[in-house]
Amino acid sequence: IPLRCQLDPHWCFHQLFEYVRDVTTNSMKYLYFPLQRILDQHPHISKHGFLDTSLEFISCTSNNSIMIGDSQLVQAAFSFNINEEEILSISGIALSMYHDLNKNQLSCTINASLDLFNRETVEKISQRFHFILHQLSAFIIGSEINKPIYELSLILPNEQYLMQSMNNTQLSFPSPLSCIHHEFVYQVMKHPQKLAVELDEQSLTYCELLYYVQVLSSALLNEYHILPGEIVCQCVERSLSMVIGIMGIEMAGSVYCPLSPRDPHNRLQALVHQTQSHRVLVHHLTKTKFDDDIISLDIDSISNRNDLDKQGLSTVIMKDKEIAYTIFTSGSTGTPKAVQVRHKNFIDCMHSLAYINSFNKDDTVVQMTRCSFDIHAQEILGTLLIGGTLIMLHPGGTIDFDYLSKVLRNKQISYLHTVPSLLHRFFTSVEQNHNPHILKHLRSLCSSGEPFSVPLIDLIMKTGITNCTVWNLYGPAEATIDCTVYCVNIGVDTHSIPIGRPLYNYRCIIMNQYLQSSAAGQEGELLVGGTGVFAGYLGRDDLTAKALVEIDDRQFYRTGDLVKMDNDGLIHYRGRKDHQIKLHGQRIELGEIERCLLNIRSISACVVVKWGDNHLVAYVQSSNINEMQLREHCQSHLPPHMIPSIFIILEKLLLNQNGKIDRKLLPTPYFSSKHFTNSIELLLPTNDIEVSVHRIWCEIFKQNQISTDTSIFTIGGHSLLIMQLFHRYKIEFRLETNTLSISNLFQHPTIIHHAQLIQQSINTIFTSHDNPWSSLHLTQARASFAQERIYLDEQIRFASNKTTMNNMYVIPSFYRISSMNDDISIARLHHAFQSTIIKHNILRTALYLDTNGNIVQRHLDANAIINNKKSSRFSMIDLSEEEYEQSEIVKKILNQADLFDLSKGHVINCHILRHQQSNLSFTQNSDLLAKDDLILFTIHHAMFDGASASIFIRDLSLAYQSNAVLPVDDNSLQYTDYSIHEHIMDMTLSQEFWLVELKGYNLTRQLSLPVDRQRSSTDQRSGLASSAQITFGDEICASFLNYASSHHLTLFQLGLSIFYVFLFKLTHGETDLCISSINANRYRSELVDMIGMFVSTLPYHVELDLNWSFNEVIKYVQEKCLSILEHSHYPLQHILSDFHLSQLNVSLLETMFDFITVSNEGNDLCLNAPASFAQARIWLDERIRFDPDKPQVAIYNMPFVHRPQSGHTLSIKQLHQALQLTVDKHPSL
Repeated sequence: IPLRCQLDPHWCFHQLFEYVRDVTTNSMKYLYFPLQRILDQHPHISKHGFLDTSLEFISCTSNNSIMIGDSQLVQAAFSFNINEEEILSISGIALSMYHDLNKNQLSCTINASLDLFNRETVEKISQRFHFILHQLSAFIIGSEINKPIYELSLILPNEQYLMQSMNNTQLSFPSPLSCIHHEFVYQVMKHPQKLAVELDEQSLTYCELLYYVQVLSSALLNEYHILPGEIVCQCVERSLSMVIGIMGIEMAGSVYCPLSPRDPHNRLQALVHQTQSHRVLVHHLTKTKFDDDIISLDIDSISNRNDLDKQGLSTVIMKDKEIAYTIFTSGSTGTPKAVQVRHKNFIDCMHSLAYINSFNKDDTVVQMTRCSFDIHAQEILGTLLIGGTLIMLHPGGTIDFDYLSKVLRNKQISYLHTVPSLLHRFFTSVEQNHNPHILKHLRSLCSSGEPFSVPLIDLIMKTGITNCTVWNLYGPAEATIDCTVYCVNIGVDTHSIPIGRPLYNYRCIIMNQYLQSSAAGQEGELLVGGTGVFAGYLGRDDLTAKALVEIDDRQFYRTGDLVKMDNDGLIHYRGRKDHQIKLHGQRIELGEIERCLLNIRSISACVVVKWGDNHLVAYVQSSNINEMQLREHCQSHLPPHMIPSIFIILEKLLLNQNGKIDRKLLPTPYFSSKHFTNSIELLLPTNDIEVSVHRIWCEIFKQNQISTDTSIFTIGGHSLLIMQLFHRYKIEFRLETNTLSISNLFQHPTIIHHAQLIQQSINTIFTSHDNPWSSLHLTQARASFAQERIYLDEQIRFASNKTTMNNMYVIPSFYRISSMNDDISIARLHHAFQSTIIKHNILRTALYLDTNGNIVQRHLDANAIINNKKSSRFSMIDLSEEEYEQSEIVKKILNQADLFDLSKGHVINCHILRHQQSNLSFTQNSDLLAKDDLILFTIHHAMFDGASASIFIRDLSLAYQSNAVLPVDDNSLQYTDYSIHEHIMDMTLSQEFWLVELKGYNLTRQLSLPVDRQRSSTDQRSGLASSAQITFGDEICASFLNYASSHHLTLFQLGLSIFYVFLFKLTHGETDLCISSINANRYRSELVDMIGMFVSTLPYHVELDLNWSFNEVIKYVQEKCLSILEHSHYPLQHILSDFHLSQLNVSLLETMFDFITVSNEGNDLCLNAPASFAQARIWLDERIRFDPDKPQVAIYNMPFVHRPQSGHTLSIKQLHQALQLTVDKHPSL
């Protein structure tokens, strides 16, 4: 029975009891109505939440005797142990209450699903229930019977202690100074010549900065008659002037108020009027932002004067209770709120951050945040207060990652603070560009403004910065910058990152809506008290009264943020209790945007919501307005980050029962093409670059179509997306760093413009190497260079009577039938094998010498190959159970003289190795493979390499599963086409590279290896070899992998370096070493999905210095590898020919290094057909809803029970035969 209770928290327990009695009494009248019928009345609901929580009340008696005839049966006493693992809970959580009627005792059991709860959580819930029972008992028998039920507490005594200890943060900071500018002057006196601030090539020492600050403050006081405590606004771009302006305002005893140059004219005017300020500091980039009724003072003009009057210097002393700065945050009433922060608030916050060593006097701080964030005050004023060095970025510098990277490296930045979304983009760029060395000076990395994401930890780990502390900070402007802190443990924190504990001299309490403390693990509103609580909102005492609450004679700020505390006393952010949101770190009251829209007369109602992580959507009730008008209105009154991505105009917005707009009924904001076009018609891409750019935009915005003339900023674009596009373009079009500018992408924000910018970049770096290769539709061509090498090697080096192996260049692929989820048909496998040969010409290609002595390849007609009965490409072999004999059979196959015939195109075989089946049961079939049967593919290396294996297995599996011929594209590039393209490539640059690379080295000189026998004069080989295998221990593996990761090496480069060092020692100190290694050589995208032989053998020549450290060897080898990689397509036979040598008389082939990455992914042969939809439904149901490891019953068993009719008999043999025929007829059985 569903039992619905709509309780009033203000009821006393007696009122609640009366209500519940009525509900249950009425429900009992309709017990006969089945649950399934109740659920059927709500067909649109797939999961019914009320089924997850259940109550059961059981009355029992111990007298359960039974009489059968004259005999009485009584219940026997027994005991058994139930393993907790075996307790199954159908509900999410179930309370069972027991009433023993004999003893008149009550007891209860709580069962909870381990799919939803941890054991510790279930135990904690039971403790809370017990605690509640004690309180209710006191209510009932004591004098508190009329106490409202909301006053019941879930907080256990140990949790109460945890909260008290969390707020044990009191600490005294000895400082006689009471205002910001005095703290700054104190630092100037300590180190006047220390670098204070720098921007690119401009810089000021502490002493020089103080001079310009005094000039400005003197002018404000004496010339413009600014009074102490008066608000002075400042609207400047990032510059040294910004720093001079802020400190100059403080020095004059005024209140600093930052204004963002990004805000529209109307908004700037309104904000200045709200502060009642008549003076705004500007510089050359922002002079034209304000009307004539506001006096704009040019910082540069004032501070560059040379007539400083020492008599007029500021002597203003501000008390710690005075206001230091005012900063605007979004306001729910439609008007931005001006947060007032005292000198003491700010100074104490800086002391707390410095005390935990978040930043200190030795730090070089990069100024990352915009002036609309209060963090900029910490970066600028805070750095100068503690005696650090401040590095400013030029406008737009925070999102130009190439510029930012140079600043971090060249200025040796040790402190960086910004929002997680920007950090994520930046660290992604660092990883993609392989330049983590720019972060080597970073000591403190701070993140705030948004939830800290776990993927960001992974990125930070990949950069390998080990000496850097990562901080997750939290704090609204009303609590002065930061109020909680958490030191992120990079190696351990992999699930969720808390906002931590209160900073020193701050307090945090978590309250429910009745201002009662919330229990651990329970969500509540975070209230912040202590040293950082702000003075109030400028001119809005009503809002201040709502925001501040007094608890135990202390003021606390109600943040509106929902948090919970874990069992370790750490606070976790959970969301908002209202409609305030964060968008890329910016705090936005949606009500401010709604109020802006409602100022349009034709709009009668509207609501704005956040959609996803990046978009604002405005729903407008109007019949006389269009989207363009709405957007233009918002652009003229709101800052860019508050302009909705989409405007949805409706005739009527539906209301809920309370008469408010029902947000749940708002239509989904489909980002259809009409929202992604600026013009009447949808403009489509007109060239290849526009097509590519259009595809990238559609992927990022998750759309099918975007008009090529649409501005990215009208569809939800922002600075982080521009950065994402910038890095996608660099990768997609292989652009060099300096050929494309982020600022140009900002200024030209459409697909058409971006394509033009990319085309300009490509024109500067275009090379003929980028021309695509196409099919030449040839059946015959010269062998590729790799094929020539294999063919000659097999014919010359391994053709003597010494050779004990017939097939030196066989590539075997061995598969064992490991599971039998479905039957594997031999006939179907044969068909799939033939289909794969038909698709890939190279698997039916002949290789031979023509009459001119050239090695030629020619692919044969598919039907001729398939219908050739003489060619035993597909064979069946019976195996015995003896493992030794199986091994011998495989060796015999691999050594067959007729395994291949290159001249006739016989280059691939499939061998089925079946275990002998003497006694087939009715479930077995001669066409079917059994468990542990083997499939062996043998392919000649001249047609196949390691990378070809996954392509072959993929297509074979697909052909088997579909039981159809694989589709063949006649225009697809085939291996013969590759060979032709390779022969006509211009390799002049590569030839020159190899001539220089091997110049002066004697390629015939043998390394002084400790051989036991002299080499033969002909150098023909038997092919016999001895292998010695070494398995590295976990410690060595970990040290090598970590070393490679931290030094940004490939494992090939590290392994090759180690091998060179080993050879240096093995050859008794030879430093001039040349060995060979192989390269996959699939250097073009067209070659990635092609079967064939591409592998090249290359010389790796080094000249080591005896005095080098291992690190220096590695760096040298890494550079060597990278240079060789650019010319890896130049064939070995050309290299040898250029030095007038052949493969027979070069020593480098004697010593080889190979690095093989082994992965199971894509290498398993999958020979199963897909299940039907009905089968899939049952299979999933059985595995998802019912735990297969703890089977209770055979859920989907369908038994049929039969017995012979009276007088009839049936032999077991007849039954067996009938079953055999039935199973043979129906493959599903």
